[in-house]
This record gives sequence, structure tokens and C-alpha cells, in this order.
Amino acid sequence: MSLEIVLKRVYQAIEPDDGARVLVDRLWPRGKRREVLELTDWYRDASPSPTLRRQLHEGEISASVFAVRYRGELRDHPEALTPLMRRARSGRLTLLSAVRDLEDSYLPLLREALLKALEEEDASDREPASSPCYGRDLDAPR
Repeated sequence: MSLEIVLKRVYQAIEPDDGARVLVDRLWPRGKRREVLELTDWYRDASPSPTLRRQLHEGEISASVFAVRYRGELRDHPEALTPLMRRARSGRLTLLSAVRDLEDSYLPLLREALLKALEEEDASDREPASSPCYGRDLDAPR
């Protein structure tokens, strides 16, 4: 199954093929009314924690340290990805943010984590739930 997760700024034009449009910022974007964005959802739980975001913006940590810590937050709270995984499975998912530079933001890290979690979920579905029993035939007469 081919999954498509697209990154987009909230200030970009809305396209008919955006699919599910989910804002993944903790803060509401300035100057945007809810009805103008045509959001499917505003999901804050998969965005970086307020502490981590503040540390990056105040220059307390570098972008590479931020990336490591954000991946750690996602790893420590895999349930935060579940709603986005469901949306990705039902069609194109557009992750929205107000960040200026999408490629230097947390969004590519979030997309990477989502795709990895979806791949791991698919792999676990291919494995048998339990090992087959090779013991005696339970239907055979005793």
C-alpha cells in the first residue's frame, strides 16, 4: 500500500487533492481563521513539547540536538502517532504548520516517524499472532 504524507504551510493555497488536512502545531497560526484553513483536525500531541520548542527558539539547543530529542519524544509516546497513522491509511494526509521553512522544521521528522511506524505496523501484521501448535491432533480419537 502506497501512503502519501505531504508537508505544507498553512499559508499555502488549499488544493483539492490535499486529502486530510491536519494542523500539527501546538500554537494556532497568526492571522488565520479556522474556517479559512479547511482543517480536518488540529492535532497538537505529535508536535514537539513546549519545552523542546522553546529551547530551540531561544537558541539553547542546536537543530541537531532538537532532532534527536524530538525523535525521542515520539519514540517515548508512540500513541501520539496513532490518529495520524489512521488518517494516512485512509488516503492522502497533508500535515500543516505555520513554520517558515518546512524542510528545516520538525515536520520531516514527524513524517519519517509516521512512515516508520506504519511500516512496522504492516510488518507485524504479516507475522503470525502465535506460533502454530505441532502437538497431537486435538480432533483425533484418544
